[in-house]
Amino acid sequence: MLEIKNLAKRFGGLIATNDVSFTIQAGSLSALIGPNGAGKTTIFAQISGFHKPDSGDICFEGRSLVGLTPEEICLLGVARTFQIVQPFAGLNVRENIAVGAHLHRASRRAALEHAEAIAHRVGLGPQLDKPAAALTVAGRKRLELAKALATDPKLLLLDEVMAGLNPAEIDEIIPVIRGIRKSGITILLIEHVMRAVMNLSDHAWVLNNGSLIASGTPAQIAADPQVIEAYLGHGAAGRMQAQQAQARHA
Repeated sequence: MLEIKNLAKRFGGLIATNDVSFTIQAGSLSALIGPNGAGKTTIFAQISGFHKPDSGDICFEGRSLVGLTPEEICLLGVARTFQIVQPFAGLNVRENIAVGAHLHRASRRAALEHAEAIAHRVGLGPQLDKPAAALTVAGRKRLELAKALATDPKLLLLDEVMAGLNPAEIDEIIPVIRGIRKSGITILLIEHVMRAVMNLSDHAWVLNNGSLIASGTPAQIAADPQVIEAYLGHGAAGRMQAQQAQARHA
């Protein structure tokens, strides 16, 4: 469905993405993980048209997305959420979701009806008439998800939808994301909540300093020495292996 080919992007002297390539299969739920500043959100910005790559290509269902506007890419079926959630504070939950619904629905009535259905899907049904500004952090995260879903995406890019949530809230949103995948929508998520990555994703790619350093199932990724070093620092993999050896012989 989505093919990233040798993607490169610089901001001045900073290499944000460096020759990144990977493929997303239709119907899959995959994760893009890595330390802060690794370049993950920059990849999402390039896929969704907010940044143009310096080189490389992004193909969605066989068509290049490079040079298209975010609106054109969304019309093709690619939607994304944002790390910093900014709802339309003057509108209620139903109206916020309807903004996305208008992408494919001209009439206000049809957009509002679709918004209501989406709200129930993500657990916001009881809060449809609540001002968006009055939502909790967890509610705003669900609203961000609902706004993207309202555009009827084929591919959904989720950028840290669990950031700022407590463990109970994370447990509540995991089944929502799993249900979206079961409905036939392909998902690529950026996430630091490793419990969620392990529970949700079929495959993961690890980015560090703009380059892919590992790829595999979540279990394979969690045991990869390069990944451990990227997250915990130089020498961490060796220390963990030594600790495990001591535990086995204790």
